[in-house]
Amino acid sequence: MRPAILFPLFAEIRTLSGVGPKLEKLIQKVAGPRLVDLVFDLPVGVVDRSYQPKLAAAEPGRIATVTVTVLEHRPGRVKSQPYKVMVSDETAMMELVFFRAHADYLAKQLPLGETRVLSGRIERFKDRLQMTHPDYVVALEDIASFPLHEPIYPLTEGLTARPMAKAVRGALEKVPEMPEWQDPAFVKQRKWDVFGAALETAHGPAHDSDLAPTTPARQRLAYDELLANQLALLLIRANLRGGKGRVISGTGKLKARAIAALPFTLTDPQLSALAEIEQDMGSEKRMLRLLQGDVGSGKTIVALLAMLKAVEDGLQAALMAPTELLVRQHLASLEPYAAAAGIRLACLTGREKGAGRETTLAKLAAGEIDILVGTHALFSEDVTFKDLGLAVVDEQHRFGVHQRMQLQSKGKPADVLVMTATPIPRTLALTAYGDMDVSKITGRPPGRKPVETRVMGAARMDDLIAHLRIALDRGARAYWVCPLVEESEKIDLAAAQERAVMLRQALGLNVGLIHGKMKAAERDAAMTAFKAGETQLLVATTVIEVGVDVPEATIMVVEHAERFGLAQLHQLRGRVGRGSGKSSCILLWHEPLGVTAKARLKTMRETDDGFVIAEEDLRLRGPGEVLGKRQSGMEEFRMADPAAHADLLAVAHDDARLILTRDPDLKSPRGNALRVLLYLFGRDEAVRYLRTG
Repeated sequence: MRPAILFPLFAEIRTLSGVGPKLEKLIQKVAGPRLVDLVFDLPVGVVDRSYQPKLAAAEPGRIATVTVTVLEHRPGRVKSQPYKVMVSDETAMMELVFFRAHADYLAKQLPLGETRVLSGRIERFKDRLQMTHPDYVVALEDIASFPLHEPIYPLTEGLTARPMAKAVRGALEKVPEMPEWQDPAFVKQRKWDVFGAALETAHGPAHDSDLAPTTPARQRLAYDELLANQLALLLIRANLRGGKGRVISGTGKLKARAIAALPFTLTDPQLSALAEIEQDMGSEKRMLRLLQGDVGSGKTIVALLAMLKAVEDGLQAALMAPTELLVRQHLASLEPYAAAAGIRLACLTGREKGAGRETTLAKLAAGEIDILVGTHALFSEDVTFKDLGLAVVDEQHRFGVHQRMQLQSKGKPADVLVMTATPIPRTLALTAYGDMDVSKITGRPPGRKPVETRVMGAARMDDLIAHLRIALDRGARAYWVCPLVEESEKIDLAAAQERAVMLRQALGLNVGLIHGKMKAAERDAAMTAFKAGETQLLVATTVIEVGVDVPEATIMVVEHAERFGLAQLHQLRGRVGRGSGKSSCILLWHEPLGVTAKARLKTMRETDDGFVIAEEDLRLRGPGEVLGKRQSGMEEFRMADPAAHADLLAVAHDDARLILTRDPDLKSPRGNALRVLLYLFGRDEAVRYLRTG
């Protein structure tokens, strides 16, 4: 149960005065549905109104606060003309300009002969001072209500600054006095305030420098969030590991058969990753390991050999992938080795229905299937394994902690191996996988050739198409990836369809098209036609980013490459260079090309090491982007920035370990305060693993 002290913060935004349904919807879009979301929505800018010059000395272009007397109202002769009000102080005159103004409202706001304090941007127009639509107009006696420093919050269409700021202020007033969950000596050493005071400071910036992640207030809040994150991961890990695992020793017989069937020799990094996995499986502790390897480094074969070890002990294994496309692909790549080892392999996705599905489920429950490959359909209630020994999850970033746990519950104490082809920077690995041990497969498998990467301006599109025509005439196969248009998948789709038509006409070829809105069967058909060479060119949106394997494809064109993140560009480039032919990746950019985009394209040209690319991606874009929903759906932070607060993250990791060593059930006074912290940052899942205190 959430502690009562937090009830006010978890109320809905509509409980604030002045927030009706329309405003609630807009604020929710930007911040989230509850007051706590507003509290965590820190300012991204500040308007400084403390510059208070006399009119004669006012610098044009600056926001100024001036005290003036109202001299004259000059309505426009026709409605389309602006309404002007002349004002002055003892040094000069100024013109206030209003468009689509209501005369009676302005007469009330700016009565003739009265003194008013105004704030807004002063400009010089035809030798006279002007202020268009002042932000504030107040009487001298109301000056106390006037904000000299105004925080700026993220907005959305239809939501203006003032109601947003008012809502945040309303939420801040509901923040109760919290128990101190941090170590007092550490807080003192860092010269940090208590949580509530740090929040007030962070929401009340006076200068741009107050927005930096390194200010004491922002560091304190970031540390609170990072500690909640690390504690939650360690609690979940302790729970997963708490139940005694089982020793899976295997005989090595099936593994030897599969290795004998491989058309290549395993690399040293593959062998050492496999050794680490097998050591975990052979211990009494439950395995929870992350297998990181670059695109095409041979993770799947390592996972298969681990699964065979479980099968050798009479257990079952499961391999889960995020899309149906990937499931079919895994199935196709594993079948020859499964056949060589003499084991029973089956598949389960949302597409399997009726009698076929029933048969698979019955066989699974009876232990007549050794390895089951599937999508998240494996989570379904009706899926029962006879004895699941190892669960392998591919492309981890689509599967959060919750799903890791759900899959766990399918077996007695099943071991878990998670594979990701997205190399993750060290700091982010801690925040997303603090609950796991990590194995890395570095380098590329034997026979894999490097992909030549070229960066080209869109002005040279005709040259590119001419080269493409020559290559396709020689029998090559190519991908053409259309850009991600943030606003709408509809636009994404239109762009891809339009490009497919244009390329069909330009090349006189049958061009395939694949996108996220297609039904799975249509997508598979388009992919199968491309694999079989019936279509030589496949136009796609980013659905092909993950794991698509067509060794014959040797050309990858990424249009509007400047819109993609480094991790995505690296994933896309990894779709080619999978066969014996020489491969190339052409990154096509459009103007304007920003500094960050330029740096990204340069990195792509200079290196193909996914781990180098991941660190650079973090440096260029910050974690919000690297971990953003569109990229990965991994842990999102509201107040911490794992790049800027990397030192704090390491401290939080150690602190969390120490806390749980001393007080595993969080029952001490600090432990109880830490329970509040976990709930405050929405880590309810982790608190459930604590015995009630």
